Amino acid sequence: MTQRRLFLAPLLALLLAVAATPSAAPAVPDDTLPARLSDEEFWKLSQDLSEPNGYFRSDNLVSNEIWFQYTLDDLLKRTRPGGVYLGVGPEQNFTYIAALKPKMVFITDVRRGNLHTHLMYKALFELSADRAEFVSRLFTKPRPASLTTKSSAADLMNAYWDIQTSPEPVYKKNLQDIFDVLQKKHSLPLSKDDLEGIEYVYHSFYWFGPSITYNSSSSGNGRGGGNMVDYATLMMTTDGSSRQRSYLASEETYSVLRELEQRNLFVPVVGNFGGAKALRAVGKYIRERGSFVMAMYLSNVEQYLQQDGIWNNFCGNVASMPLNESSTFIRSASGGGGGGPGGGLLNSLGAMQAETKGCGFASQPVGPDVRLKR
Repeated sequence: MTQRRLFLAPLLALLLAVAATPSAAPAVPDDTLPARLSDEEFWKLSQDLSEPNGYFRSDNLVSNEIWFQYTLDDLLKRTRPGGVYLGVGPEQNFTYIAALKPKMVFITDVRRGNLHTHLMYKALFELSADRAEFVSRLFTKPRPASLTTKSSAADLMNAYWDIQTSPEPVYKKNLQDIFDVLQKKHSLPLSKDDLEGIEYVYHSFYWFGPSITYNSSSSGNGRGGGNMVDYATLMMTTDGSSRQRSYLASEETYSVLRELEQRNLFVPVVGNFGGAKALRAVGKYIRERGSFVMAMYLSNVEQYLQQDGIWNNFCGNVASMPLNESSTFIRSASGGGGGGPGGGLLNSLGAMQAETKGCGFASQPVGPDVRLKR
């Protein structure tokens, strides 16, 4: 018995030592997100990640969410800097991006028309040195002399609201400038359908001006139609504390977007959130470069995913992404007070990692904050 105890003692000590040793964590690469994408890399990435063009009932050229700034303070408290922003839809993403200052952006939408919208914006950001020039080009209106880099979003919108839209030759010149940025400066091999899609989007902003709404391009009659908030009002809304924080609120917020566009780090993707390719491919790209998802703006897409019976596919797609405990959903749903401009949509936040746990793929935490804890 004594000999047996003497034999077992070292073995037991060895087993205890092994058990006490932290298990080796899977190797996580350092953050190698690009500081800039070449034009060829930008277009290849956008197209390689994309799925075939899909359908949605609206052109969705403008947001209809008047309360979208109310989550900003909480969003900034929840998220951690240095990651990637994901989203869907048009310009409401710009305000979240300006606040979060991500290293890279991927906007995934089921319609290729949304890609056309963001290519239009890409050109306009690059063409416009400041906000006043940007709004002038966006709506094809002459720039008022009174506007400066210190002008507020309200100053901008009020000034351009009262100015007569420029004649069609100016619109055509501006449209050609957009095409030249995309085709000559960046050498993007845009198809005829892509060029026509970009023209359709830009003409909608030319035709309706700052009064363009979510319904404008779909209804095709009246100045906006329906009970939807217009672009000018969206830019002048506040965060609930009477602070204007849209992407046009200051030159600083505007410059966040402009710099991302100039570096080709704002990448539009075509894909269904419940599809088999796009979101998983975006997540794979981010994971392979050692980064993580900061936030993902959903709008109310989950409503349609549930109606189509593919919400679980979406959940699995998100769970496959590199998430950590700070990765945050930004979503909207009914309940914003009802009536009035904007349709009563209310924005809220959710924990991406916790909400998608067990959705077919265990998401792996990524980022320096997580590696230090392991």
